[in-house]
Amino acid sequence: MTVIVTDTGFAQDDWTGGFENNTVLELASDANLAELDLDLTALQLIRINFPSFADGRGFTLSRQLRLKGYTGRLRAFGHVLADQYAMARRSGFDEVEIDADLAKRQPEDQWLARANWQAHSYHARVRGTAAAAS
Repeated sequence: MTVIVTDTGFAQDDWTGGFENNTVLELASDANLAELDLDLTALQLIRINFPSFADGRGFTLSRQLRLKGYTGRLRAFGHVLADQYAMARRSGFDEVEIDADLAKRQPEDQWLARANWQAHSYHARVRGTAAAAS
């Protein structure tokens, strides 16, 4: 069983489109977007695998996809830790998919502590914006 983490906490996976069709793409952390012929407008969900919590290449892929104009659902899955949630959101992910064992080791309150990711941005603090002051 998997748990979906969003800014509001833990939720059941509400994706009903299946994972074996032309509207879903699963990317490995070492994928090279320049080598892929992607029609981003046709994709509804992109899942990016994190094989290890120490492998941050998925954050780069997420950012690249958003810069290329992808507006669909973007999900990190695999070994993502609660401490990495704010980075996942800032880089463009909408949600994180974790397994039930990780959800037990890092309960919802640990993820929610990082859910206010916009207010804790390094860039906001440097700029002195109101979001950083809250």
